[in-house]
Amino acid sequence: MNTLLDTLGYFGFIFLELVILFLSISALVALILQYIPKEKLNHWLSRKGPTGYLLAALLGSITPFCACSTIPLTLGLLNAGVSIGPILTFVLVSPLLNPIIVAMVWTLMGWKACLIYFVVCFFAALIGGWLMSVFHAERFVRKIAAKKAFCCDGGEQTGMLPETFKGKFVSACRTAYDDLLGVLIYLVIGTAIGATIYGYIPQEWVLKLAGPDNAFAVPLAALIGIPLYIRTESAIPIGLALAQKGMSLGAVIALIIGGAGMAIPEMSMLLSIFKTRVVAAIVVLVFLTAVIGGYAFNWFVN
Repeated sequence: MNTLLDTLGYFGFIFLELVILFLSISALVALILQYIPKEKLNHWLSRKGPTGYLLAALLGSITPFCACSTIPLTLGLLNAGVSIGPILTFVLVSPLLNPIIVAMVWTLMGWKACLIYFVVCFFAALIGGWLMSVFHAERFVRKIAAKKAFCCDGGEQTGMLPETFKGKFVSACRTAYDDLLGVLIYLVIGTAIGATIYGYIPQEWVLKLAGPDNAFAVPLAALIGIPLYIRTESAIPIGLALAQKGMSLGAVIALIIGGAGMAIPEMSMLLSIFKTRVVAAIVVLVFLTAVIGGYAFNWFVN
């Protein structure tokens, strides 16, 4: 057990680190996106063959969308006639490889962990989108009109963009600040829970339930993560504290991938666009990605 002072010190250090990291990456991404018109994004995603999938994955990895905020964009791409494969690749990549999340994984877990996380999620999304195209998932798209329904901001740009770099930079900083306000409560809650785990949860208890010796810790963590609507900004500090208590890094990553890639609110929103079998296939793909990623972490990192 740690003292209350140790627990508060842990909370302060992790919270400050995450806030600085969030603001820096969010501002950088917002600045970059001001130079990429949405029409160009649609054009890139409409490319035929492997190029469309690769561009969808790359674009998804630089857009700071959570799982639910990709849904309105998905509707827009479908209405624009973009192929179903690249669309679903983008849907899978965007929440998992959110640049803020990737930066957090790098900072808190190291470059090797971040590399494995990125590679597993990137190629899982490519394969998943390709499989959806092979099995003609477009047959199971519901006939609905696009709706602007966001569970969170999702980086939607409104109004005229500034013309000068200084104006764009100021706008990006404002966007980063607004984004931070939107997730601040999740950072506070997640860091507080992580600090509590760090300070007061017995290490022996964590080792017994989710330690490296438990072969089922990874799939169990993935199963727990998928139905939970927990922002990854909350899951990462919680996972870090569990890892310091002895939870296998693979189980931590499985929890993060499961929670970021799918949640019950997103399932219900996807069901408004796709029929049940497509949504079920996406859930299975996220689960398998979480499990494969978790075991890859245990194999290569631990």
